[in-house]
Amino acid sequence: MKTVLIDCDPGIDDAAALLLALGRSDISLVAITTVSGNLTADRCAANALRLLALVGRSDVPVASGEMAPLSRPFPRDPFSHGADGLGDQMLPDPSLAMDPRSAARMIVDMAARHAGALDIVALGPLTNIALALDMDPDLPRRVGEIVMVAGAFGVTPYAWTRATGDNPVSEWNVYVDPEAAQRVFAAGFRIRAFGLDVLTGDDVALDARQQARLAQANTPAAAFIRGTTAFVARRGFRPYCAFIDAMAMAAWLEPSVARTTPLHVAVETKGEMTRGQTVVDRRENFQWTHLPLLDVATSLDARRALDMLLDAVGA
Repeated sequence: MKTVLIDCDPGIDDAAALLLALGRSDISLVAITTVSGNLTADRCAANALRLLALVGRSDVPVASGEMAPLSRPFPRDPFSHGADGLGDQMLPDPSLAMDPRSAARMIVDMAARHAGALDIVALGPLTNIALALDMDPDLPRRVGEIVMVAGAFGVTPYAWTRATGDNPVSEWNVYVDPEAAQRVFAAGFRIRAFGLDVLTGDDVALDARQQARLAQANTPAAAFIRGTTAFVARRGFRPYCAFIDAMAMAAWLEPSVARTTPLHVAVETKGEMTRGQTVVDRRENFQWTHLPLLDVATSLDARRALDMLLDAVGA
């Protein structure tokens, strides 16, 4: 059985990823930590508790992280996830209690408890993991791998045409806290990075068969996914907006869902027009091989990943 901690910022697509994980009986979800990204960390934590209540799970602790990035103000998200952050579905206020630990402390504690066996799926900015590194510099040795939604690497045109950061070349999670991303990239973790290149394709959308499955499903989780897909459609955005983080979760669950290639990557932290850009050195000559080496996703079986999500929510 695989063991995982999910660091996230729910958010509609984070919610889909959480429901995918919560619907699987073959993994051990030991904790959820929340980070300021789509919303501030405290609101994200409340949404995580709402989702746990939605599917009747009270066994997973939730810890909230810092309210702002490491060294910058918290930016405004150009894509709104609705008044509640969950596509305006207004789930009841959570009755489950928050864990008193900080998100960073939860990460360190769980990595020590499950040393070598714990994976982290990071679906938001990397602030919490950077702070956990401050607490435990040996954290990369205690974690199996980090699967993250981070970056735009130029392996497909979607990296640029569907940039989600508040500039022409960045992805939102890295844009929010580029200093944290650079620290985590360089720390020595085994990283599989899923960028906009593969997460925002036209195939990240339910086909007619899958839409019929979802329409016929009679579970709270399936109703929630119907609500988020309708929210995205009402606002005129492409369907992938509801599923970005669920694609990375599916690839953690079943690695054959995606293909990766090793790339040397750094994060732009100083550029006025390029804050958070993930800069890839592909040069044939004079390559900067000292840059962090990440396994970057180059392709994704979105149809299979979406079927996994539908299976998990009972569709």
